[in-house]
Amino acid sequence: MLTATQITVTPLDLTGARCQALFSSALQPSDAPTAGMVAAAISRAVQQFGIGGCAGRMAQEFGDHPDAAARRMRWVRQLIAQGPATQRQEAAA
Repeated sequence: MLTATQITVTPLDLTGARCQALFSSALQPSDAPTAGMVAAAISRAVQQFGIGGCAGRMAQEFGDHPDAAARRMRWVRQLIAQGPATQRQEAAA
């Protein structure tokens, strides 16, 4: 007898998509990224991998290297959280 499997799809918000793209990018903390660099890295990652590809690359990294991936995600989320404030500061300069 066949059983049905339910799949729950959670809509991805813009912040989550940006985090996945930045996580998948080549940008590194040692680059001392500016808001412009972050925006460019996100754009390149989405163009190169697509939204689904970014999510897949992130999931793979969490599977292969969970500790390093968790550190990178904390860094990514910090960059994304400070993004608008950093952009306003750069625009004012």
